[in-house]
Amino acid sequence: MSDGNARPLDVLGDARGTNVMIELKDETVVSGTLRAFDSHLNMWLDDASKTGEDGREDFGKILIRGDNVVHVSPE
Repeated sequence: MSDGNARPLDVLGDARGTNVMIELKDETVVSGTLRAFDSHLNMWLDDASKTGEDGREDFGKILIRGDNVVHVSPE
């Protein structure tokens, strides 16, 4: 949404079906295709991969608990 009055969950809804990058509290970065989310920012990703201190790890499908999310951005 380009509307200046857009709510955060509306913006996240517009990102559904696109690739997103999610930074977690432990500084891990997870990226993948956003399939679904809820009001707690729990997010389901397809084709997900994690990049952290141990390198890259592919997951396929993953559910991220919302209280671990620092920020979300479209890729």
